[in-house]
Amino acid sequence: MQDVAQAAGVSPQTVSRVSNGSEAVRPETRARVKEAMQKLGYRPNFAGRALKHGRFMDIGVAMFNMNTYGNMRILEGISTCAAAKGYATTVLTMQSTDEHPLRHAVEQMKKFPVDGMIVLLEQRVSDFADFVPPRDLPVIMVTEGPSNHCPTIDDDQYGCAATASEYLLSKGHQTVYHIAGPQHSQAAVSRARGWKDTLLQQGIRVPEAFIGDWNADSGYEAGRRFAADPQCTAIFAANDQMAYGAIQGIESTGKHVPDDISVMGVDDSLHGTVPRLSLTTMRMHFSQIAQKAFSMVLQACEGDTPPAGIKTVIPAEMVERSSVRDLNE
Repeated sequence: MQDVAQAAGVSPQTVSRVSNGSEAVRPETRARVKEAMQKLGYRPNFAGRALKHGRFMDIGVAMFNMNTYGNMRILEGISTCAAAKGYATTVLTMQSTDEHPLRHAVEQMKKFPVDGMIVLLEQRVSDFADFVPPRDLPVIMVTEGPSNHCPTIDDDQYGCAATASEYLLSKGHQTVYHIAGPQHSQAAVSRARGWKDTLLQQGIRVPEAFIGDWNADSGYEAGRRFAADPQCTAIFAANDQMAYGAIQGIESTGKHVPDDISVMGVDDSLHGTVPRLSLTTMRMHFSQIAQKAFSMVLQACEGDTPPAGIKTVIPAEMVERSSVRDLNE
């Protein structure tokens, strides 16, 4: 910092202000300091900054799976929010084989220079009920929850399935068939429960669910199987990939969507990917979850931790296209 100050003809305090993004520096002075930084190869010392300011300006994100659509969108949203506030993002992949996954993830994350931690917890873990965040590392969990010891936030997994099932029944379908996600997924279990409860509450027959794996191929297999059942006129799939696969599977048998069988999905993940998209779906607001999770962890880093046990739910939104037929007409 002394070298940069000498090269730019300014004080070390001015270099510090430029390094920390302070606006209290004239543009021409800032440009001169940045030019000196570049020539000398200067970069801030994060350990020193943390000792001085009490923060690393970095948020950790832990997850089991980086491949799911929801996790990718939430991670993208957290990174965007963090960058807007001058924070970096450190990503840690958790291992489901660990005896205590949450505790182990915190122990691993504490090895890195992070101020707080967001856990994207899409599957059930052995230490969820007993997990207590450490005092020196604020933790927010994106999971269905709730937790007795940690603030949580998530989509309305149960509600989106109930709304989709009620919508299909309102269109005159006698029952709704379901393509579920993998049973280790909390979201899949909750969506299946929302579907089943809706049918039971109305005294409607509950068909056996097909257990998929979130991928289109499992949806394709389910579509072909359900198409062979003459009583099947409506399918609710737990995500859009399986719903789209189901449409392909149904039409491979000579039947058509929605004339013969109506299909709905969840996420609205195919918008902008599949041309002339016809799939009616429940849109999840992943960017809102990311913004809220980052806001909560930042609030905790500033000493104002949200109450343990508080659960924030973001409602889903129905997007009507043309994959559902109204049998009442």
